[in-house]
Amino acid sequence: MSNVCMLCGKRKVEGGCITRKGLSKKAGGIGLHVVKNVKRTFNPNIQSVKIVVNGQTKRVRLCAACIRTGNFVKA
Repeated sequence: MSNVCMLCGKRKVEGGCITRKGLSKKAGGIGLHVVKNVKRTFNPNIQSVKIVVNGQTKRVRLCAACIRTGNFVKA
């Protein structure tokens, strides 16, 4: 089963963590330099929830942000 929210469509995205080193120009240095760029993925907080859809109980996968909104009826 895919790691996608059924309400908002939130899914994993790719990004990175940039490591900088040095003293900033504002603090009197020659500026920050990029030392390392680590690629990573950001995964959504997907939870399995039982909700009522058209009078029937269904188990769907929702992200934590959509669960907090409460735009559905829990079973």
